[in-house]
Amino acid sequence: MNRRTGWPRLALSSTAWPVIAISAIAFAGFAAPAAAVEAAAFAAQLGPRPFFLADDMSEGPLKAELQACIARTAVYKRSAFSIAHRGAPLQFPEHTRQSYMAAARMGAGVLECDVTFTKDKELVCRHSQNDLHTTTNILATPLASTCIKPFTPASFDGTGKLVKAASAECRTSDITLAEFKTLRGKMDAANPRATTVAEYMAATPTFRTDLYSGAGSGTLLSLKESIALFKSLGVKQTPELKVPVVAMPFDGFTQEAYAQKLIDELVQAGVPPQDVFPQSFQLQDILYWVQHAEPFSRQAVFLDESRNRAALPDAAQLKAWHEQGVRIVAPPIYALLELDAQQKLVPSRYARDAKAAGLQMIAWSLDRSGFIATGSPGFYYQGLAPALQREGDVLQALDVLAREVGVIGVFSDWPATVSFYAQCKGLP
Repeated sequence: MNRRTGWPRLALSSTAWPVIAISAIAFAGFAAPAAAVEAAAFAAQLGPRPFFLADDMSEGPLKAELQACIARTAVYKRSAFSIAHRGAPLQFPEHTRQSYMAAARMGAGVLECDVTFTKDKELVCRHSQNDLHTTTNILATPLASTCIKPFTPASFDGTGKLVKAASAECRTSDITLAEFKTLRGKMDAANPRATTVAEYMAATPTFRTDLYSGAGSGTLLSLKESIALFKSLGVKQTPELKVPVVAMPFDGFTQEAYAQKLIDELVQAGVPPQDVFPQSFQLQDILYWVQHAEPFSRQAVFLDESRNRAALPDAAQLKAWHEQGVRIVAPPIYALLELDAQQKLVPSRYARDAKAAGLQMIAWSLDRSGFIATGSPGFYYQGLAPALQREGDVLQALDVLAREVGVIGVFSDWPATVSFYAQCKGLP
């Protein structure tokens, strides 16, 4: 019995079901981290999900290839193609130490800290400046008094019909870093029919879990702490400068100072520019880095927030971005795929135009949509439902993104899936 994980020790031949051990200092393509002892102290497993997906695929060459890979592979390696979206939030509270550790243990070679700031202008890992009410326990703590919109219970009419949804809004910019660090992360969710804080906080979707959200877990991190953790794990990092919800400048803190502070903290920690993919949804942030943050800007990622196909940029816009200094664009998965006459997945017009413009591409986000084989697979796969008949078809989508679109990485809420594919395809 492995005393650390509680799992039995297995002795398997090279053709048996693989032991998916990952040693942080043995990953191909990665130098040993400074804190090598800490990085080497754990052995991780990808878990059953990638293999469940491979088994669930329709019969065909890709399924045969992936299953042959399973049969011959004893050790899975870390891959920079596998980008951890907020850590591993399919099952762990996002942007917490526990979520990041889970992602690294699943072979993610790049980890993401979404960056926002506190009242005392310290940078912290949160998906949004105003999501504390859904991603932490703040409403159940004395810090609830700092929330710009206190919890308001849902109201119903005489027939029980919901008249007004429960609501709250709590911001990092209304608390100090020290106060932020007293909070605990939870699964991102809120119950619109809640009449109490406890009901409001207990709303995790059924395809996720609260198993790893118990007392003592959900450790929140500052950007500095995340940088140190990622360095110790030997992974690359992709900090995303989040759009503030407060007016800028904030108490004299300008947008430019905010963008510069992100870079400064990486420099102060001695992170090599080639190990960083700074991101933003705002073109002004990318252009600021192009002008003031060489060489970190060489891998800056301009995130495309288009909500539907009609809003996607055309070839002229993509070319203009490249001419301004953008080198990597990252749209949602659906933007890079479309269906051919046989209802098969193929590279989209956007993908072809981006490549023609000289732009590299990253896709987001795999394993975030719940069940895809429903006929209505959600935002990330909009317009692609005819090609997504089984849960395993997500690997077919991943294959088209990698081989035909040529993305350099894929964000995932459960990095094991992308790590598994990357290993089987020999991606670094």
